[in-house]
This record gives sequence, structure tokens and C-alpha cells, in this order.
Amino acid sequence: MKTLYLECSMGAAGDMLMGALLELIENKTDFLKQINSLGFSNFRVNIKCVKKCGIVGTRILISINDKQPDIISQNTHINTQQHKENCHNQNKNDHINIKKIENVIRQLKISQKVKSNSLAIYQLIAEAEARVHKCPVKYIHFHEIGNIDALIDIIGVCILIEYLGPEEITVSPINVGSGFINCQHGILPVPAPATAYILQDIPIYNDNNVRDELCTPTGAAIIKYFATNFKQMPKMRVKKIGYGMGAKDFEQANCVRAFLGEIETKTKETNDIIVKLECNLDDMTGEAIGFTVDLLFEKGALDVFITPIQAKKSRPAVLLTCICNEYKSNFFIKLMLRHTTTFGVRKNICDRYVLKRKTSIQKTPYGNIRVKTGEGYSVKKVKPEYEDIVKVARLNNVSFNDVNNATVDLTKKKYEQNKTKI
Repeated sequence: MKTLYLECSMGAAGDMLMGALLELIENKTDFLKQINSLGFSNFRVNIKCVKKCGIVGTRILISINDKQPDIISQNTHINTQQHKENCHNQNKNDHINIKKIENVIRQLKISQKVKSNSLAIYQLIAEAEARVHKCPVKYIHFHEIGNIDALIDIIGVCILIEYLGPEEITVSPINVGSGFINCQHGILPVPAPATAYILQDIPIYNDNNVRDELCTPTGAAIIKYFATNFKQMPKMRVKKIGYGMGAKDFEQANCVRAFLGEIETKTKETNDIIVKLECNLDDMTGEAIGFTVDLLFEKGALDVFITPIQAKKSRPAVLLTCICNEYKSNFFIKLMLRHTTTFGVRKNICDRYVLKRKTSIQKTPYGNIRVKTGEGYSVKKVKPEYEDIVKVARLNNVSFNDVNNATVDLTKKKYEQNKTKI
């Protein structure tokens, strides 16, 4: 199983995570070209090879208007009712809210998967700030410099994760640092309140040897969204190692270390733990339910579906079911309570038995098709990507079944040939 392990013994920040992942890919130039052509004005991403405590790694440098953005731990302020009008009258370019961020991300020339992942991560940050300041998310505003800095970090990490395609992402317990930090709101304890909120249900520890902030809200949100589990490094056959360097220097090398490799399993049978969230809905329109289903998928649910049921007083209703990873259950419970009319959500913890999955490219007479294969429990399954089948069928003026069947047959044939070689 292709596995990415992130060692966060010196915390995590967006630029450190991006630097570590960037060292795992071969063509760094293509990535920099892509990230620098997103369409934002007056900014540029560069990389620098730096050495900390004898370790050489990659430092991400984001220049805005040819100046390095200030390193600040909290990039938000609260727009309360008391000074809402004052903030509105300020230069609109000084601050940016979550709605504008969402609109910006949706218009970028990046894959839909990267867009969805980036939006979900930013939502985690905004919700954490809103929770800390006891206000709706819509009143949270991000300072432009800090926001672009964080936005590039988030999008860059999402692009690299999509490129690397790990089947599992394991993260070590996170060192959050200690002491106090100066920010827009004054002197705050480490971890900062928003960071602490994001890191709920994640193993963290406080290192009194480092009197500084080691884990930022951006780093915490990226890790919380992508991590499959949190534990010490698993037994794995490491293929590549990357070092993402932070801006500050300490007695210990300030870096995130990324290991990319394979976890060897004696059998192809695997199982994990998931959560099934459910609620009964008898007073929502079909449009509203459809919006909620799409939103849950967009935020990273493993599966979402509705089932016709009969509610109290013989009313027709639907059962909304959302399946997600256990550590993300609170996040999806809040989404279901916010976007449905239900007054409660049921939570069931389930064992899930899954086939070992892998995505590859299959060459066919009609063109290249992405194929997902699953293996385990004496079962072998092949599933071509629907969008690829449709695109190729239209280009070649052939039927969907012709392309699909050819792809499945060629994939199975290749599998049997590889099995014979083994």
C-alpha cells in the first residue's frame, strides 16, 4: 500500500508541509510553473535549498509585491456587529472573507479534486476562528497578505497530494511548542486557540524546550483533513524522503520530514474503522436534500446516500446517511445539523472490510483510461473511470460499452500476465 508518513516532531506549517512533499516529486519545475500561473497578481513562489543542523531541505519562499510576507501566527480578525460598519468602510482590498476565498478557489485552473480539498481545509480554519471568537463564519475576515500566503500553501499541498496519490497518510503526534506568541489579538498561549480547536481528537504534545509556536492553524487544518490515522511511523519500505524547512531556527532542525513508501502486508485483506452518521428528514425539499448531499461529498465524506422511509404519523421521509473517517465525525455532524432540519444525528462506529485499491492508467485502442482495481478476500475487481470512458467514447464516436469492455479486458489481461511473471 502506497503510504505517506509525516513526521511532525517540530510541528507543522503550510510551507513546511509543501516543501517536504515537493522533495518527493521528480519535476519540481513543473510544479512551480503551475503554482505560479494560478492567476494571482504580484506574487511568486520560489524554493531555496537550506541547511539546518546539518540537514539539507527545501524552504518555500512566497514573495508578494517582491517582499516576503510577514510571519504571523494568526491571520484573522473578528468583524463583530460593533465594528462591522467600520470594517465595511475600510479599503476592501485590505481584508478578505471566507466567501471570497471560496469564489477565488472555484475559479482557479486546478482540478476539481484540488478545489474541493482546498475549500474543505479553508473551511476548517474559518470554523475554528469563528468558534474561538464566538461569531458566525461569515464575519471572519482574513488579512490579505497572510491569506494569500496561507492560500498558496493549502493549494500547493493539495496539488502535491493529488500528484503523489498516497493510499494512506499517517501522521506522527504533533509537537505544538510552548510559551506565548504575539499576534493581532494580543499575547496568546501556544498552541493558539484556533490551532488548539483544529487539533482536537489528534495526538499532540507540548515541548517546553521550544518556547515558540510550532504548529500553525494552516498546518493543523491540512493535517487534520488529509491524515488517515495518527501514530508513530509504521513498518514500511521507504522509497523517498523529503525535508520541508521552516523559517525559524532552533537547537533542533526545524523541519517536517515526509516518507513515501510501501507498507507490506502479508495478505490483501484489510479493514479499518469508519463512522456512519444518520438522521431522519421529513420536512425538507428535494432540492435542499440534494444540496446537502453534494456538500457532504464536497467536504470529503467517504459516501453519502438517502433511503426512503416512513416517519412518525405515517409521513413519507428519507434517511440521510453520511459515512466518514472516525476522526472527522464531529466535523460532519456539525455540517448535517447546520444544513438539514434535523434536531439530532445518530453516530454508529463500524468495522469496514475493504479491497486493496490501486489506480493506474490503461492504454486502449481508443485512448488512455484511468482504472481503479480492488483486490482481497479472493476477489479481484476492475472499474474504469466513468468520465474517461465518456470522453473517449465521444472522441471516437463509439459506444460507452465498447470502451468500457475493452478497458476491462485489457486490464484483466495485464493482471494475468503480471501474475504469471511472479
